[in-house]
Amino acid sequence: MLCSQTWRLLAGLYHCAKEAGGSRRCISLSSLAQVDEKAVSVASTTKKSLGEINYLLRFYVDGQGIRFQSYCPAVTFVAIDLARVVAPNQEKDVFGSKKYRCTFYWVTALIVGCPSLFFSAALSAADGVVNPASVTHQMWRKIRLGELKIEGDHDAVKALVLQGNIPITYDYIATLMRTPNAFGNGPACIVCHSSNDPSRSYRGLDLSSCEGILRGSTEAPARPVISPGKPVESRLVHKLRNNRMPLGVSFLHPTDTESIQKVKKWIDSGAADDEFFKTSVLPLFAEPTAFGSEIACVSCHAGFRDPPNFNEVNLSSYEAIMTGAFSRTNKKQGRPGIPIVIPHEAEKSRLYQRLTENRMPPGINPGEESDHPNTSLLMRWIEQGAWCK
Repeated sequence: MLCSQTWRLLAGLYHCAKEAGGSRRCISLSSLAQVDEKAVSVASTTKKSLGEINYLLRFYVDGQGIRFQSYCPAVTFVAIDLARVVAPNQEKDVFGSKKYRCTFYWVTALIVGCPSLFFSAALSAADGVVNPASVTHQMWRKIRLGELKIEGDHDAVKALVLQGNIPITYDYIATLMRTPNAFGNGPACIVCHSSNDPSRSYRGLDLSSCEGILRGSTEAPARPVISPGKPVESRLVHKLRNNRMPLGVSFLHPTDTESIQKVKKWIDSGAADDEFFKTSVLPLFAEPTAFGSEIACVSCHAGFRDPPNFNEVNLSSYEAIMTGAFSRTNKKQGRPGIPIVIPHEAEKSRLYQRLTENRMPPGINPGEESDHPNTSLLMRWIEQGAWCK
């Protein structure tokens, strides 16, 4: 017992010295003891070879955020305890006094423990684990721990790129803008948006270069299409994710109809709960044909619970409209709903935007998922600063 404790102390000091040399915080001896107990438990219950035990020990330690600079001390004190499992203290007729038992432990450690270091190195090389801090190592570690499950393109992007915080380069964004069906069935973005000249490109928007994306649309009202660091607030993201409302309205339906103009007038005049709103605006949301479809707005937006009310938007009263979207969810987090009406600014109000702006690319099926993998990657590029290099 004394010998084993002494060796743990030496192993711990050796490991701490190695860690300190690498400017890392030393792990505690209690952590070593916990790892030791784990390895011995595995050894005694599964009867695995020492090479396998060393591999399991290394993996267990790494899974807890602890990394050994040298495997030899760890393997050796595990070998000592393996010897204790094979030769318990009560077998005095074989080992005699404590002195001989201690000698046996040390000899076992030297003969069996340190050579297994080479097995560990071979296993590491076979796994391709050279740098434990690499994203590849982290991926394989998560797979072994059962923390990484990939089923389809969406999960692959989420698990391998987004959760791994892989930097998204503009080169990939440029590829998306030039590729048909990149964000759903439809033409490539640059077919319609390849110049800042409004006579050559819709809205004077150039998506063929990073500078053009950052500049935004130049045709009045000129406005940016991305907000670096804020993907959720970026208009380009809105256009790729949000369907025009009511759902199913034709891409070619005019955006300046009498009903839409009434909504715009109400917002630009201050969005007050006045007579104009009560008699000319609120009834529109209950009228099936008011905005170019056969579905009334309140058919999908009459309460704050989603489902059945999409995005927790309620258009049944003035108070509900001004409460905004996702109010029920945000309330649990101590935050207000997301405004869909900004008084005096119809162009910036989501209610007006959803009535007038078509989803891109043109002709995309309204049932297409809004969280397309490429849309998620575009959002991450914007979140990371929308760098051009």
